[in-house]
Amino acid sequence: MPSRPVMSWINLGEVAYIVERCAGVARARRVVRELRPRLTLDLPSEARVLEAAHLKAGYAMAYADAFAVATAIAHGATLLTGDPEILDGDPAWPVEDLRS
Repeated sequence: MPSRPVMSWINLGEVAYIVERCAGVARARRVVRELRPRLTLDLPSEARVLEAAHLKAGYAMAYADAFAVATAIAHGATLLTGDPEILDGDPAWPVEDLRS
């Protein structure tokens, strides 16, 4: 189990573009800068990319969500989410529903 939360760089990129759309590029860069020391960031390998593609092929989810699932599985981490596309996926996935 990782000592810090683990996140794919793909998903950190999602955070960055959402913050930039809502609050501008300076705020997005600040959020990324603040998150980096708090996270174990996973730079997707060829294997991780192919695992995410496999998950995307088998389940109705966004490609970036597939990276989140593949990263959690690879690191033995629980994926904290409220995303129904992930929560309604394979019951074997290590997820915790944040909606409750």
